[in-house]
Amino acid sequence: MEFEHSPHPAPTPADKRDEALKDPGFGKLFTDHMVVIEYDADKGGWHKATLGPREAISLDPAAAVLHYAQEIFEGMKAYKQGDDRLALFRPEQNARRFNESAKRMAMPELPEELFLESIRQLVAADRDWVPSGPDGSLYLRPFMFASEAFLGVRPARQYKYILIASPVGPYFKGGAKPVKIWVSRNYTRAAPGGTGAAKTGGNYAASLVPQAEGIEHGCDQVVFLDAVEKKWIEELGGMNLFFVFDDGTVITPPLTGTILPGITRDSLIQLLREEGLEVREEPYSIDQWRADATEGRLLETMACGTAAVVTPVGTVLGPDGEFTIGSGGTGQMTNKVREKLVGIQKGAVDDTHGWTMKL
Repeated sequence: MEFEHSPHPAPTPADKRDEALKDPGFGKLFTDHMVVIEYDADKGGWHKATLGPREAISLDPAAAVLHYAQEIFEGMKAYKQGDDRLALFRPEQNARRFNESAKRMAMPELPEELFLESIRQLVAADRDWVPSGPDGSLYLRPFMFASEAFLGVRPARQYKYILIASPVGPYFKGGAKPVKIWVSRNYTRAAPGGTGAAKTGGNYAASLVPQAEGIEHGCDQVVFLDAVEKKWIEELGGMNLFFVFDDGTVITPPLTGTILPGITRDSLIQLLREEGLEVREEPYSIDQWRADATEGRLLETMACGTAAVVTPVGTVLGPDGEFTIGSGGTGQMTNKVREKLVGIQKGAVDDTHGWTMKL
């Protein structure tokens, strides 16, 4: 599909852009352009791909997304490497997960190559927006929603795919410092047979009340337990978890349909095994987490995701009390795999896995 290019009438002046990039924060600053691709089941599917100025979206009040929440998204980054070239990290995995989410939400799949070409088009147009700092990257947000105007419970026949970009620094204030986690006992993120494995906005909306509860208790993130027995650890509001033990083993909760299959998660499994650790995907309970941490068997807990990369968990707090992981600081293995992963993304470490795509 050919992309139509619509010129920007007033791009951000270079001096204003460079000043903003000195401290971009996370998710508050946006680039000049966006990609839009239309879908209409009655017009043959996907058509009319446009790269143009970032602008407001016009929606009919009866647009299906506003009433029935047919919406999915992805999160990925473009990195500036040492040779000043830009690179993506495992973007084909984002394309595949995007389509898995689409299938679960009864939405049309977007051809993977079209997904990847949209990324290439936008990054090429806004490459000057990529921060140069060690924690800087261009966060890419592809999303799709039902745009057909109708009131009725059925899959929509019209959709919009849109891609925007945001220059970002570290996700957590202060960088990769240990975070404090709140254990949610009153709320669950997803149930078996639900949409937990899809990257859809409703999953994140459901996490906002317990996240606020955690913040009230001085925590940075909330960890959810399973919806059936309310004892098995699943994931944080937006990150997967790993548990590193003193016998050289690592546990991460299994993908049973209620957990998002993180791309960073999959990468960490491979990196940890390369370090000689035995990584097992199996259930791990909150009571066992507390016991292992208290008795010293558990050395480290790390959270991972595209936005925060790899972050140590220092303290866990909940209605049942509080416990500390190791010394409460950043563990040796957490630091090691984070440096290796970021090194691959930034081009400082040889990519022997073929994970990076040069742009």
